[in-house]
Amino acid sequence: MYNKVETNLNFVEREKQTEKFWRDNDIFKKSMENRKEGETYTFYDGPPTANGKPHIGHVLTRVIKDMIPRYQTMKGKYVPRKAGWDTHGLPVELEVEKLLGLNGKEQIEEYGMEPFIKKCKESVWKYKGMWEDFSGTVGFWADMDNPYVTYDDNFIESEWWALKQIWDKKLLYKGFKIVPYCPRCGTPLSSQEVAQGYKTVKERSAVVRFKVVGEDAYFLAWTTTPWTLPSNVALCVNPDETYCKVKAADGYTYYMAKALLDRVLGKLAEEEGAAAYEVLESYKGTDLEHKEYEPLFNFADEIIAKQHKKAFYIVCDNYVTMTDGTGIVHIAPAFGEDDAAVGRKYDLPFVQLVNGKGELTEETAYAGVFVKKADPMVLKDLDEKGLLFDAPKFEHEYPHCWRCDTPLIYYARESWFIKMTEVKEDLIRNNNTVNWIPESIGKGRFGDWLENIQDWGISRNRYWGTPLPVWECECGHQECIGSRAELAERSGNPDAAKVELHRPYIDEVTMKCPDCGGEMHRVPEVIDCWFDSGAMPFAQHHYPFENQDLFKQQFPAQFISEAVDQTRGWFYSLMAESTLLFNKAPYENVIVLGHVQDENGQKMSKSKGNAVDPFDALETYGADAIRWYFYINSAPWLPNRFHGKAVQEGQRKFMGTLWNTYAFFVLYANIDNFDASKYTLEYDKLSVMDKWLLSKLNSLIKDVDTNLGNYRIPEAARALDGFVDEMSNWYVRRSRERFWAKGMEQDKINAYMTLYTALVTVAKCAAPMIPFMTEDIYRNLVCTIDKTAPESVHLCDFPVADEAVIDKELEKNMEAVLKIVVMGRACRNTANIKNRQPIGTMYVKAPYELPDFYTDIIADELNVKKVVFSDDVSAYTSYSFKPQLRTVGPKYGKYLGQIKQALADLDGNAAMAELKSKGVLKLDSVSDEVVLLEEDLLITMTQMEGYVTDGDNEVTVVLDTNLTDELLEEGFVRELISKIQTMRKEAGFEVMDKIAVSYQADEKAAKIFEKNKDTILSEVLAEELTTEKLGGYEKEWNINGEHVVMEVKKQA
Repeated sequence: MYNKVETNLNFVEREKQTEKFWRDNDIFKKSMENRKEGETYTFYDGPPTANGKPHIGHVLTRVIKDMIPRYQTMKGKYVPRKAGWDTHGLPVELEVEKLLGLNGKEQIEEYGMEPFIKKCKESVWKYKGMWEDFSGTVGFWADMDNPYVTYDDNFIESEWWALKQIWDKKLLYKGFKIVPYCPRCGTPLSSQEVAQGYKTVKERSAVVRFKVVGEDAYFLAWTTTPWTLPSNVALCVNPDETYCKVKAADGYTYYMAKALLDRVLGKLAEEEGAAAYEVLESYKGTDLEHKEYEPLFNFADEIIAKQHKKAFYIVCDNYVTMTDGTGIVHIAPAFGEDDAAVGRKYDLPFVQLVNGKGELTEETAYAGVFVKKADPMVLKDLDEKGLLFDAPKFEHEYPHCWRCDTPLIYYARESWFIKMTEVKEDLIRNNNTVNWIPESIGKGRFGDWLENIQDWGISRNRYWGTPLPVWECECGHQECIGSRAELAERSGNPDAAKVELHRPYIDEVTMKCPDCGGEMHRVPEVIDCWFDSGAMPFAQHHYPFENQDLFKQQFPAQFISEAVDQTRGWFYSLMAESTLLFNKAPYENVIVLGHVQDENGQKMSKSKGNAVDPFDALETYGADAIRWYFYINSAPWLPNRFHGKAVQEGQRKFMGTLWNTYAFFVLYANIDNFDASKYTLEYDKLSVMDKWLLSKLNSLIKDVDTNLGNYRIPEAARALDGFVDEMSNWYVRRSRERFWAKGMEQDKINAYMTLYTALVTVAKCAAPMIPFMTEDIYRNLVCTIDKTAPESVHLCDFPVADEAVIDKELEKNMEAVLKIVVMGRACRNTANIKNRQPIGTMYVKAPYELPDFYTDIIADELNVKKVVFSDDVSAYTSYSFKPQLRTVGPKYGKYLGQIKQALADLDGNAAMAELKSKGVLKLDSVSDEVVLLEEDLLITMTQMEGYVTDGDNEVTVVLDTNLTDELLEEGFVRELISKIQTMRKEAGFEVMDKIAVSYQADEKAAKIFEKNKDTILSEVLAEELTTEKLGGYEKEWNINGEHVVMEVKKQA
């Protein structure tokens, strides 16, 4: 019938067999072909870089990105899933530099651009096989045989088309701007790249004395970048703030902001033993404008002289704040956007005494020294000149290159920009159409980013990337080329259309200038590789040169998902390009993922030794267990603490429970030769337990369907978890004897069919989440008996709820039963009475009464002879109250004594009833002001001897723990039966084996054996109960204080 099911929970080997089955039978391909006629549901896969290994965070992104498309496929949608590879950019170049032993752009150019580019192209596939194996192992289904590759010429040509569109809209421009610049990589970074590399650093700042021309006084100015001081050309004050000239305790006369005098000069009082300063005069910032000072250094004299521009005087701007420093800021227009703006406003000279490597230039005394290493040298020189007032250490967030970890500098250089500020309102409007999960990311982090959008610095002064398709003539004429055909036409060379669209090959293509007849050359820059990944919706189809209908069909995406840092990465580049080109959002639903942390909530890193290798984790726990952990552990956007114990606990609780229930069904179905395909579920013939399980099952279908349809992943997982728990630990446990019954009566058929239906349906509902295990269950339960069924659960439709069998009243009643049972078990635990020991009576106080059928279940489950519903159980418990001084004191201090007395005088049960029903306790006898919450009270519950109570605000149960001799004897019999069943297992007998049992016991226990012989024989499938030796498996027991030796032997 069904294949035998191993009950061990080592799923890894089984997953490998399932993966092989999928591969050998093209199940993914078939799942796509089956839905070709269905409505298209588009998913975009954010392209990983194949020159880096997968990490544990990629497991999270892979399993979320796999699950939703699986679900939508089962819902009948056609879900194209084209894998992609991000192949350009600095990370690739850095890897190749390391491989070749090169360091920096000079050495790359000495090595040769063409061989370097070839190495880059090889390098990007270094870990391709590893990524494909990883994706297969984790169960990530995507078309990896026909991926989009960002270095492909067709992909690049589509990007050129896009850039030409942007150029034609006059949104692509060349500007001399302050850009975040990596001196190690020799290239600027976009604002979204900068956002990914902030670090907390401690550095020295400088408070510097600038000598005022013509008087014995100094301007005190503050800077966090001492290395920029050699390039200083002005000092800036806030025009509207008050500034003071003061005589300081150190003997100097200073100009600085009034608001910051105490903070900056206050320490002088302690050092000099006198008043820190005396105010001589006060001014508005504008009063100081154009006042001159002496330069700190003469390094820039020649540069400034050549520009014929005035320097070294006070300028005004509102960007100067009073939150830090001295209220006077040093201005170096080459190294800051605010500085540059002030420089343009006052037409200040441009001094840039730092080269492209981030080193001070030969004009300075620090030639060849990296800027950050020059800081202490500059401070030392200023100190020796008597110009350094202070060099306090300060901690701040400073941007570092996200690729090579070098501190960035803000640096004036020519770069190409896309004018995103021009389309800001469009970006915001398009973003407002997106369903962000969670909403707070879309409106907050991403929305704020768009509100403060900067122009996109798109050019990179590197080698391995999409070439910027702009050709330039010395006369100033520029053209943007949008296709290979246009390139061939403009160059007058048909072969230009066949040139590889990379450096150095594309750099060799020239064209004639229509203005002056001169030769136009391509500008040397390549573009930001984020533009590549943002272009994938159209460039993967080589749009608009091919596949125009296909692109329209698959744009925008219904669903994408990546980690939270992509708000300024891929999420942004997609939105930016889609807005620029099509003025619509490129995606409709986004699940934003939190980062995966270690078990202590720390960021994982190799250096800390807390990084988890994804391959080790998959080999240890299996893909389904890790998938399930990520689905159910927390909301996807929250940080996920990954540790083995938690993964195993989820595996045991959900997967283990489901697997054991499935194994239970197969075991008994095979014993009974039960073929589910030969029977149908006849609802009218079902027991209440069967109807309850089917009602819960169809409610589950609705819950999972609704939640997954709305991208609520943990909610769907929890619904499955709860159902499987109740199916196993309630339905199966309550129905065991039905499966053990002899013959094949209708009730037994009903039990089999109900459990079979539930298992197959759960397998389908959970298939998108745990694709491996559900495949095993489905194929064994369905394909072994129905050769016409789909060969894989992933080729099935998602279940549809049968509303006719959903009975909410039945579910509500059974929920009440379960609640009362849990409370009854808690009472047993408190009284330390095992469940095998019968109890006489349990009282229940509840706002409802249950029909006898349900009270019989409660009685049977709790091994209680009688369940009595009562409106009043106060006779068994009493409550006393005292004030919680910590909360009551501050609120009602003057009444405290009266409150203590009033609480002591209360009818405790009546007061508890009031507290439960109203949520507050009023003490009108003290004052109508006094209203006490539960946290204001210390409540002591006293139970009557022989009774144990448990409850909540709705239900109270009371267990009568007084045990009669009859009850004790019945408990002893149950213990005997349990021990014999244990011995059957230990002896290795099969479930249905008939046995003989012998015993040796003293008089009291022997009488119980004899009196209850028939019950014992029936319960343990025994044909003989004797005191004679059998020569079988023997064991000694202490049962309720009685010494008993028992023996079991299999009967022939």
